[in-house]
Amino acid sequence: MQVKTKAIVLSALKFQEKSLIVKLFTLSDGLKSYFVRDAFSGRKGNHKIAYFQPLTLLEIEAVHKNKGTLENFKEIKISHPYATIASDISKSTMVMFLSEMLHHSIHEEEANPDFFSFLETAFLWLDTNNQIANFHLILLMEATKFLGFYPENSNPDYAFFEMREGVFVPFETVTCLNNSNSYLLKKLLELRFDSTQVLFNSKERQELLKIIIDYYALHLDGFRKPKSLEVLMEVFS
Repeated sequence: MQVKTKAIVLSALKFQEKSLIVKLFTLSDGLKSYFVRDAFSGRKGNHKIAYFQPLTLLEIEAVHKNKGTLENFKEIKISHPYATIASDISKSTMVMFLSEMLHHSIHEEEANPDFFSFLETAFLWLDTNNQIANFHLILLMEATKFLGFYPENSNPDYAFFEMREGVFVPFETVTCLNNSNSYLLKKLLELRFDSTQVLFNSKERQELLKIIIDYYALHLDGFRKPKSLEVLMEVFS
C-alpha cells in the first residue's frame, strides 16, 4: 500500500557499510521501520543521512507492505527544517536524549494522531524558544497521557506519589516517592512549555529526570535507560 504521511525520526541504525535501518513515528501508522539503501553513498537523491537526524520532522511517501518486515521509501523531504536545534548544544543534546526515550517507549504500529500532533508541536516550540531547561521533563510527563500512565492527582492534599499505581496517596508506602520528591513531581505536573516560572534548580531537575526514567521503567515492558542520559545530565548540570 502506498502511503503519504508526516513522520518523526526516532532512530537510525547503520546497516553494513552504506545503509540504514530507520524507525519513524508516523502520523498514518504509528511506529514503522524502513530500510534506506546507500544512505552513505554520497549519490544525489532523496535518501540522505541528514534526513534521519534525531526527531527530524519529515514528509514521506512509502510503500507499506505491513508484513512485519522493513518498509521502503519512495520520496522523503523535511517538512519543517529546524533553525536552532543542530547548532545549540543544549537543544541538540536534549533532542538526542528524547529520541532515545521515545524510541524505547513507542511500540504501537497504529495511528495515534493526537500524540503525533503533540510531539510535532512540542519540537517546533523547542526550536523557536530559548527557555528550555524544563522542556524534556514536561514533554516526558505529557507523553505519558498518550502512553497510558499519566499520574492521577485527584487528591491534591495527598503528600506521597505511589509510583506503581501512578496516584498520589496520603501515606508513604514502599513504592512511594518521599515527601520532597512527590512535591517536585506535583510542581512539574503544573508546568507547560510556555510557563515562565523557574521552579527547579539543577539538582532538582536531575532528581525529577531520575524519577521520570524510573516511572517509565515501571510502566513500560522492555524499557531501557537511554545511553545519552549521562551527556544530558552533564550539559544541564
